Amino acid sequence: MLRAVVLAIAVLVLPASAWAYDNPIGRGLADFLNIFSEQPIPRQTVPWAGKQPAGTVVISTSQRRLHYVLGQGRAIRYGVGVGRQGFSWSGTKRVTMKREWPDWRPPAAMLRRRPDLPRYMPGGIDNPLGARAIYLGSSLYRIHGSNEPDTIGAAVSSGCIRMPNRDVTDLYERVRTGTKVVVLR
Repeated sequence: MLRAVVLAIAVLVLPASAWAYDNPIGRGLADFLNIFSEQPIPRQTVPWAGKQPAGTVVISTSQRRLHYVLGQGRAIRYGVGVGRQGFSWSGTKRVTMKREWPDWRPPAAMLRRRPDLPRYMPGGIDNPLGARAIYLGSSLYRIHGSNEPDTIGAAVSSGCIRMPNRDVTDLYERVRTGTKVVVLR
């Protein structure tokens, strides 16, 4: 409700050009609105018994959780959406790139499965990659935001790891290019 009120006020006050996501005002407004989005699975700091060093990202696709290792026996746990049957994967990757409000170009294999998809979508609130994208190695996989919070905790993607926009923004600020990402089944 509050999100709708803020959006309505913004539409009346801001010029149309402010809604462009290449404009800091439009990006900032979208980031502000994310504060009010619901968390399907709340993020929390939890005990961590893994051997990975601080700064490592560990994803369990079976548990549908992502852990950012803090060190000293602690990690931040986030709920995630993962690849559906036939699209799950495991392995170790490194973060090679990060983008705020990324553009989306569906891969060729996805377009063959879903020819109804657009060939290109600029970054923005309706973009399937959400508020942030963290690119994993030379793969087509990303950890990214989602404009479908009801998919968090489910196996629904084509292999990417989905997070609520609020959580992916938090993780984005923590990880650096080169961060190790371990994906377990």
